[in-house]
Amino acid sequence: MEDRAWLQAMLDFEAALARAVAPPDAAEAIAAACVADHFDVEDLGISTADYGTPVPGLLKQLRAKLPEDAAAHVHRGATSQDVVDTAAMLVARRALAPLIEDLQGAADACAALAQRFRDTPMAGRTLLQQAAPTTFGLKAAIWMSGLDEALRQFRDIRESGLAVQLGGAVGTLAALGDGGLEAVSAVARSLELPEPGLPWHTVRMVPARLACALGEAGGAIGTVALDVVLLAQTEVAEVAEAGGEGRGGSSTLPHKRNPVGAIAVRACTARVPGLVSTMLATMAQEHERGAGTWQAEWETISDLLRLTGSAASALREVLEGLEPDPDRMRANLDATGGLLMTESVVTALTPSLGRGRAQELVEQAARTALEQGRPVRDVLAGEPAVMDALGDDGLDAALSPDNYLGVARQLVDRALEARRS
Repeated sequence: MEDRAWLQAMLDFEAALARAVAPPDAAEAIAAACVADHFDVEDLGISTADYGTPVPGLLKQLRAKLPEDAAAHVHRGATSQDVVDTAAMLVARRALAPLIEDLQGAADACAALAQRFRDTPMAGRTLLQQAAPTTFGLKAAIWMSGLDEALRQFRDIRESGLAVQLGGAVGTLAALGDGGLEAVSAVARSLELPEPGLPWHTVRMVPARLACALGEAGGAIGTVALDVVLLAQTEVAEVAEAGGEGRGGSSTLPHKRNPVGAIAVRACTARVPGLVSTMLATMAQEHERGAGTWQAEWETISDLLRLTGSAASALREVLEGLEPDPDRMRANLDATGGLLMTESVVTALTPSLGRGRAQELVEQAARTALEQGRPVRDVLAGEPAVMDALGDDGLDAALSPDNYLGVARQLVDRALEARRS
């Protein structure tokens, strides 16, 4: 995503264009000169301020490297936006490759966790409060599903969603005469980008879709990281990031083992929604060339790809080294003295008492347990209606987290099988 990558992508466009519209000798000379290392990036940056686009300065440097007969064919039929838009597509396609690889690694790590901890009960939490039992395997499978959905979008976009842009000054390709459409096809083939039906210089769906996919991936990635941060809290301590010399340490507190990988992920993904908003805000373009809108996309696309790619890389490292603690998960299940199991008790009582009466009775028992600091089992055992309906064994069964996991295990199996197939 660095400046050199954009420079080389712009040069790749010029080389492909030359091969499409210039005589063979001139085309090969132009292509041979299109090597980013041979250009002055600092001077190109200065010229960008003068022209409002990097392309005029780029063409000046490129033509200076060529014989006069070849230089005459440089950039024929194109405009600056063609160069930058197509370069954005090339940069995005190239950057998506390592992003997809890291996201795949993170999803694979989730799958391994889901399989390994398929049967491990833990407290499910809603609104940050213990709610009912789930399994760590199901939590990991749900993480996996979000990452896999992001992967599908990125693969589709990389395969068919990043189109070449070549329209000339106002989208008519007039400078290329009757050969304009053939030139677009040739450039698209050379750069291995899809050929659009029309120039898209003022219809910004292509970059907007890329931005939205990056935003959705940032949300899926950030959700996993937030869960890790919350589960790694001292009072929860159900997972920890892999340790190592100095990893997670504090500048003042020697005992700290901070979840620095997940924190890095969150630092990246926190910026992503605002950048997606910028890309959506720039979609409205003036006539045949936007004035300050498409220019705002260049750095925004770079930032989105850099941040999402960095987040995927950091998350992969976190998940591949994650250290879940099933014993701590069990201890936290028991921390409320059975209150986490009240829905299970209501469900068990409903056939005998009806849903309304069962709900009312268990709610009152839960309030009493909280007020008096007693285990909810003791309170429920003092209710004749409960004991008549369930007895000691039935009450114990209703208060056991292992008996109230629903189809969590089957959902894990379903998710893993769907992923394999």
